[in-house]
Amino acid sequence: MKLNFHKNHKLLFGVVFWGFVFLSLIIAVFPALWVQQENEPLPASEPMTELERKGMKVFINEGCAYCHTQQVRPIEMDKNWGRPSAPGDYARVNRPSVWRQTPAVLGSERTGPDLTNIGKRQPSAVWHYMHLYNPRAVVEESIMPSYPWLFEVKNDPGSDETVVSMPDDYGSDEGQIVATEEAKALIAYLQSLEQVAMNAPATSDSEEDTSEKISENQQKTIDGASIYANNCASCHQNNGQGVQGAFPSLVDDPVVIDEDPTDHIRAVLYGMQGVSIKGEAYNGIMQPFEQTLSDEEVAAVINHERTNWGNDAPTITAEDVAEVRNNDELNEITAEEE
Repeated sequence: MKLNFHKNHKLLFGVVFWGFVFLSLIIAVFPALWVQQENEPLPASEPMTELERKGMKVFINEGCAYCHTQQVRPIEMDKNWGRPSAPGDYARVNRPSVWRQTPAVLGSERTGPDLTNIGKRQPSAVWHYMHLYNPRAVVEESIMPSYPWLFEVKNDPGSDETVVSMPDDYGSDEGQIVATEEAKALIAYLQSLEQVAMNAPATSDSEEDTSEKISENQQKTIDGASIYANNCASCHQNNGQGVQGAFPSLVDDPVVIDEDPTDHIRAVLYGMQGVSIKGEAYNGIMQPFEQTLSDEEVAAVINHERTNWGNDAPTITAEDVAEVRNNDELNEITAEEE
């Protein structure tokens, strides 16, 4: 009678409780401990700085993980976000103390884009500040909420403060928008989110890394419109009009419509910073695509820019890109400008 679950409630609850503990240990706890002990950071990855770690805390406190993931799945629709994620990608995200759990940054809801590689896809701090203050300023169709409490409005900001320039329709009428320390930390954290090659040595710009990325890209269908949408539209916008005061328009741009494509190719390959276009200065950083796009892809996206939105400039070939990429004299000039 003592072993009868129908008459011995202590036996029933004891079996249920210890069964739950046993299954939790063999299914969740022990495998998790094994992964934490065996998981090593990827060789080319870097530990987070104190500012980036503070930014991760802001990321969690503001609930960013409720809409954004940091885990690229090995499926076709995730290829735009980077290579499939691996345990080594998260080896540097450690628990703050033995009494606190590992920060939950992976997320599960994909309301917004995956942020695993956002630091590489969008390295411009200017863009991130504008996007954080009002996402519609740089992505018209965005449904992400604004975070104005991470900024202050001041009439006379100090020279060491980060002033955020916004288009007229999105700025403040009461003064200049200044980033708080929390905003700076969050942007630093987002910029640090970059995937590294699985088997790369402890340097991210090796020739092996470059060849691998270019080889992977060459396997994709080369479509200038898609490449532009994935790499350029966040700043220059889908209509090529750019963002007033922050990112230049490509419509009727002197470089884009120039019959000589050399400067256009150099801009895409090596990036730009601190340029003046049609009398307006742009201080933001345009990332270089030298190591992430093949000659064929650079030619495709340049041809997209030169033949859309009213632009009618001569198209180029992959050979034209290769000629600029391999021109030592031009590369020396570019290095001196940087």
